[in-house]
Amino acid sequence: MSASTPKKNSFFGGAGILTAGIIIVKLIGALYKIPLGNILSDAAFSDFNTAYNIYSLLIIISTGGLPVALSKMVSEANALNRGNQVKKVFSLSLAAFCILGTISFCVMAFFPNQLADAMNDSQAAYSILALAPAVFFICPMSAMRGYFQGHALMTPTAVSQIIEALCKLVVGLALASTFQKMLNDEAMAAAGAILGVSVGCLLGAVYMYFCYRKHARAQPKSNDEPENSGAILATLAKLAVPITLSSSVIALTNILDTKILLGQLQDALGMTEELARETKGVYDKAMTLYNLPVSFMVPLTASVIPHVSAALKVKRRRQGAQISETALRTTALLAIPAGVGLFVLGEPIMRLLYASTDVELGGWMLSVLGAASIAVCFMLVCNSILQAYQMVTLPMVTTVIGSGLKLGVAYVLIGNPEIGIRGGAISTVVCFWLIALLDLFIVKRTLPRSLSLARVFVKPVAAAAAMGASAWGINGLVTKALLALKIFVTETGELLPDGTAAMGLSRMGNALAVFGAIGIAVIIYFVLILVTRAISKEDLALIPKGDKIARILRVE
Repeated sequence: MSASTPKKNSFFGGAGILTAGIIIVKLIGALYKIPLGNILSDAAFSDFNTAYNIYSLLIIISTGGLPVALSKMVSEANALNRGNQVKKVFSLSLAAFCILGTISFCVMAFFPNQLADAMNDSQAAYSILALAPAVFFICPMSAMRGYFQGHALMTPTAVSQIIEALCKLVVGLALASTFQKMLNDEAMAAAGAILGVSVGCLLGAVYMYFCYRKHARAQPKSNDEPENSGAILATLAKLAVPITLSSSVIALTNILDTKILLGQLQDALGMTEELARETKGVYDKAMTLYNLPVSFMVPLTASVIPHVSAALKVKRRRQGAQISETALRTTALLAIPAGVGLFVLGEPIMRLLYASTDVELGGWMLSVLGAASIAVCFMLVCNSILQAYQMVTLPMVTTVIGSGLKLGVAYVLIGNPEIGIRGGAISTVVCFWLIALLDLFIVKRTLPRSLSLARVFVKPVAAAAAMGASAWGINGLVTKALLALKIFVTETGELLPDGTAAMGLSRMGNALAVFGAIGIAVIIYFVLILVTRAISKEDLALIPKGDKIARILRVE
């Protein structure tokens, strides 16, 4: 290898780089969404999420499975030293990406009002318009990411994702705050926040372009004869379309869910559009926190496919089954306590992070969504296992079934005046637990040895139950103690029967109660997991530095 040729990452090194990048991006995303929810009003936060749901669907339609298909074709051609084939595959893919990106850009740029009206949120038009450039820039960037992944070079992808996330954080929050103060316009403030996404995509695309130019110039000349354009495009479509269709299900469901939610609040419950946006904004803030445990499951799901696929490649089916069961048990160890924590501390967490919103309503929904987050984590891992076993259709079928049920339940429950917006959270639980249970059933039938659900669930559930009870109790005790001592308290604005002002915890007091409860509960859970031997060396092997952690904890 010449000195000018970029060094390829090993498989595990590349996966580690990409995993680290994903974790950093998710952390930045959390740092973005939480302060953004405090800068924007509930209504403006709803506008932001309405536009983002449209953007997410168009991104999937415009890119979808194409980066995966491109990386596979580039990898195969590169292994055969077919440099001209690589160039042609990339150039055709880039052209296809740019065409699709241009179409999606035009849809968002020229029809923002129509899209906003279709979602029953007319004020989201500015945010949709602000996102239009992002959907264009991300398309060529996705093509270049597929190119580099096909060369087993993960660093450019990871760096570009971090650039996107940092721009979204810095530029988005700055513009949201500035527009809110200078213009005093909620819809424009939301548009400012989301404009950071477009800036991030632009800078990420520029970075990827320079990386591509440097890499392409370093490639040796090749004399191979590439396939004709029609054959290449047909192969791309064959690989990309199923992945795109599968990925589109959840994105389309989110679009329809938003439309149903806002529509039922206005049509069935008689709310004004402004009040409906405010109500949905509370729901969206709860959804932001519910997504955090799910985000941190990405490294695990990314590890499952190569581990299981490698075992199956050498016909070690029992080893593949063992890895799959270990992945499920690891999911249980991580997802169940996270979901239980959200369930028991829903309202205190909402009060801590989004004090200006309706914390009682938001806390109730966050508690319910905590249960849903557990199911989503299992769904993701089950889907990875089934993909490793070359079963890509069944997860899509279960997702369609669950999504259809979600929309139906949401329509009925949200239209009930006694339930209202709470129906959105309930429908989410119903949807993802149905999908998770169906996926678990399929996985159990697929594995060549009997999957023990008892080994997967019993010890984590028992430990998480004890953890949840301790978290609830400690939070309550600390709260009562601070109120009794009148430390870190503030007036709530309500009057007691004797005419005196009611007192509640200040933000600092609530922080002490929440973090104290979480800290002690985590210790209790950790001790119970070790005492009951609920975790094994094989479980830890699936996470980064797992072998080192096992040695430190003396886990066998």
